[in-house]
Amino acid sequence: MNFPYKLVATDLDGTLLRDDHTVSPRTREALAAVTAAGAAHIVVTGRAVPWTKHILDDLGYDGLAVCGQGAQVYHAGEHRLLTSLTLDRRLAGVALAKIEAEVGPLALAASRDGLDGEVLVGPGYRVQEGPLPALLVDDVAEMWTAPLNKVYIQHPELSDDALTEAARQAVGGLVDVVMAGPGVVEILPLGLSKATGLSLAARRLGLKAADTLAFGDMPNDIPMFGWARHGVAMANAHEELKAVADEVTASNEHDGIALVLEDLLRTTPSL
Repeated sequence: MNFPYKLVATDLDGTLLRDDHTVSPRTREALAAVTAAGAAHIVVTGRAVPWTKHILDDLGYDGLAVCGQGAQVYHAGEHRLLTSLTLDRRLAGVALAKIEAEVGPLALAASRDGLDGEVLVGPGYRVQEGPLPALLVDDVAEMWTAPLNKVYIQHPELSDDALTEAARQAVGGLVDVVMAGPGVVEILPLGLSKATGLSLAARRLGLKAADTLAFGDMPNDIPMFGWARHGVAMANAHEELKAVADEVTASNEHDGIALVLEDLLRTTPSL
């Protein structure tokens, strides 16, 4: 194999996907060249499976994907959920009460477990524009009637960074809180991260952290960078991720992934 990594892990939004939610032809070609050289490509995203599978299908992607911030390992080729971890709803309720005691009322959404789990959106929660399926609910109590992977929180005044920090301080060791994108702050099972999900998927392929090159753009990618041998932040990445990255490439709009992969393919001697 003439590629120095056996596994390439890419985040989706802000990383593999351009801002119009497509993958550029150049990036597709670079990933195809890397997999032809013997490396595996794993998509690692905060999106749950129902919000990810249409993108994977469009890519012709038939490998493993880590979804829901590591909660789900999904086999794209077989359209099958291999592992899934749910959020303890009682603990989540206690955590939300603690956060609201500190910062005031929150707007909520929740991601239900499963291949076709809906995202339930409560009053006042701002949903990003796009084709992603969401079910509006008038009564927040409806969110707690079935197993969940995560709960999304928004605050009418606090920035994403400020809300994430305040929530972490309030919940202590009950749950984890991550910022996954603009307007996307999430409550997750304690200890869950992209790194835990990626390690599970890699193990299924017989691969290890030392084999892994990872790309990302947001603070929820920090654990993945800590796990992987080499972490590459996009130019558009959050400053917290850039601070721990081994390298910064061009933005998601300017083929940042392709630039790194092409360079590695070009400079690695053939064996």
